[in-house]
Amino acid sequence: MNAAEPRLPGNGRELQAVVHARVSPKGVLENLSQQEVEKLLDRGQGGLYPLFRQCALAVLNCGTQLDDARAIFQAYRDFDVRIVRQPWGIKLEMKHAPGSAFVDGEMIRGVKEHLFAVLRDIVYTHNEVVPRFDLDDGPSITNAIFAILRNARALEHKGSPDLVVCWGGHSIPRHEYDYTKQVGYELGLRGLDIATGCGPGAMKGPMKGATIGHSKQRIREGRYVGLTEPGIIAAEPPNPIVNQLVILPDIEKRLEAFVRLGHGIVVFPGGAGTAEEILYLLGILLDPQNADQPFPVVFTGPAQSAAYFEQLDRFIGITLGPEAQKRYRIIVDDPAEAAREMRHGLDLVRRRRRRTGDAYNFNWLLRIPPAFQHPFKVTHESMASLVLSRDLPVHELAANLRRAFSGIVAGNVKEEGLRLIESNGPFTLHGDPDIGRPLDELLEAFVMQRRMKLLGEYRPCYRIIA
Repeated sequence: MNAAEPRLPGNGRELQAVVHARVSPKGVLENLSQQEVEKLLDRGQGGLYPLFRQCALAVLNCGTQLDDARAIFQAYRDFDVRIVRQPWGIKLEMKHAPGSAFVDGEMIRGVKEHLFAVLRDIVYTHNEVVPRFDLDDGPSITNAIFAILRNARALEHKGSPDLVVCWGGHSIPRHEYDYTKQVGYELGLRGLDIATGCGPGAMKGPMKGATIGHSKQRIREGRYVGLTEPGIIAAEPPNPIVNQLVILPDIEKRLEAFVRLGHGIVVFPGGAGTAEEILYLLGILLDPQNADQPFPVVFTGPAQSAAYFEQLDRFIGITLGPEAQKRYRIIVDDPAEAAREMRHGLDLVRRRRRRTGDAYNFNWLLRIPPAFQHPFKVTHESMASLVLSRDLPVHELAANLRRAFSGIVAGNVKEEGLRLIESNGPFTLHGDPDIGRPLDELLEAFVMQRRMKLLGEYRPCYRIIA
């Protein structure tokens, strides 16, 4: 049954008609305990309903061109989802759900899988992970991430290392999006699988290209893994190609899942979120205990994006030094070479994992310092207190730069961050001139290249005092 179409505030675009529907789980979560159901229906601060509703709405709203979480939640403010018990299990009853998730009244199968992945991971994290693991202890955090991935069946692949993580912006121009598809195609032809942040743009393109490469090679069980977290899922809803969706509790656990599950990383042009991921990765790889870890990293984009990589490489050289620049290779306008470089790097990963006895499906031996594991609570105070100075060891500076970009991402697209900026104005970052000025130049370039927002005029959520 359809209802009136909601209108997105301020941009003149209309979303598709809303739908009322009941859906059943497919193969998972047929049974929930009474306690689990009550927790999911609890709308108070201690209940899971607000979190589940937010993530469910984001999944159902796939395909949107809006990356403002508040606008999405406002447009579907009447959306409601509840669990209905039946003799043979459970169903989800939804009212005022986005019509884009349905075809002729039936929910799209991939969207349904994503919806129940959300339910699975929220229930498991609350009931199994939080009580069992000390999330203030580094090794325990890693074990918790392993448990979440295992419960989501993301670790069942038993083949050689072949999972390529693709990072890049959700707000990119068409020529860059087309290039990500070409690289994905070349990776797929070489039998490699894809993991991304599961959203649009550079997260969708490689998966779309890989499906064609896999099809030509008659690979019928290609993996398209999407890793997300509640704070970003509304701005970057899972694209329909993802066939293994995992919701991690926060951005730090999501990033750790990327580097422990994946075997190599391809970075496409992006904005603040991509810079955060790069700084996280380089900060880890610069730790002396990871010096002998083979971890192929390729920065690649079309010829029109060469200046982007030149500026990013210059920023990394100025802030983190030449050792950081040695941990990646820049390949411009050559999708096949990018895929060959990754294929070669994965061979080195396989040999080392065999030699050291480390698992193919989870990198246990990679050391991740505590500064990269503990959640960074974004506030005006925490952003202003970040130390951006050359006096810090290089991996600690990388950790603080990563936190700075994390705060900017929150101020750009996350609901809580948007509220903070609306209430108290932009975040303030303080840094040494030789750190603050290059940082300001990089961010200004992102703004000029429209890498910070999909629609509308971008208003900076930060200011830098150097």
